[in-house]
Amino acid sequence: MSGESGVHADGSLWPKQTKRMSFGLLLPMGEGTAHGDTVRFADLVAMTRAAEESGFDTAWFIDHFAFRFGEDERGVWECWTMMAAVAAKTERINIGSLVACTGFRNAGVIAKMAEAIDEISGGRFILGLGAGWHEPEYEMFGFPFDHRVTRFEEAVKVIHPLLRTGTANVAGTYSSAVNAVNRPKGPRPQGAPILVGSSGERMLRIIARYADAWNTVWHANADLVVEQMAAVDAACLEVGRDPKTLHRTAGGNIALEDPTGVRPTPISGSDEEIAATLRTFRDAGITHFVAGLDPCTPDTIRRFRSVIDLVGA
Repeated sequence: MSGESGVHADGSLWPKQTKRMSFGLLLPMGEGTAHGDTVRFADLVAMTRAAEESGFDTAWFIDHFAFRFGEDERGVWECWTMMAAVAAKTERINIGSLVACTGFRNAGVIAKMAEAIDEISGGRFILGLGAGWHEPEYEMFGFPFDHRVTRFEEAVKVIHPLLRTGTANVAGTYSSAVNAVNRPKGPRPQGAPILVGSSGERMLRIIARYADAWNTVWHANADLVVEQMAAVDAACLEVGRDPKTLHRTAGGNIALEDPTGVRPTPISGSDEEIAATLRTFRDAGITHFVAGLDPCTPDTIRRFRSVIDLVGA
């Protein structure tokens, strides 16, 4: 784990870091991934343990049921079950959702699941949240795709107080809570930190009000992130929040030797060249970078340790 859990001097719940920019690993989660063959639970454990040994601070899990693009259809393992199981098999690395879709589950249940994984992990869980985007999933499983931002905001209004205070009373159109309680509490009295990934103007205001960290993916050029961060700062100021209290995270695909080509628009080159590109994200103000390695195996994860060391040098 990258640092101590709990509330820090600046009021942040984000895991304390010893480096200007920490690294996360985006785990392959199903069929047709950068891992090669279909990923199995044993593979997820092996990759997360390799990341834990190799300088990564967080293992990130996507929350999808399936991808369908025309004739191309790929299945994905269920996120929360896998996060809980991997959390029980590791000791130091943070476990996070990138990002859990509030449209797939009841908001109060999300808070309860987050508390349970925080307990299983000993305070290593990061709750990444999003409104969802892949409409075929909603159609497959009967979830409504309309009013996603409104549905997301109401869900967060339930989740946030349940994590932070253990109680919630919310009367919404799509999400509600009536004297709801979140007990027992896990190892952190104020619960897991919340990360939200989005760039829309309305979503940024929600992030500024409720999130501990903002995320943007997938980028090979830090200049695009700088443009987005100006909008993040504006959203914070609009709701009366000091922009410095919101952590900035980004993600990018990284092509290593013999890539599968599954991950689009990757950062590529020698270790020194990849590290130089990643330092531009750090220097732009990104405090955590999520790496989508291609290929992604225990061996390539360990090999990436040299890039992490070069970035920190």
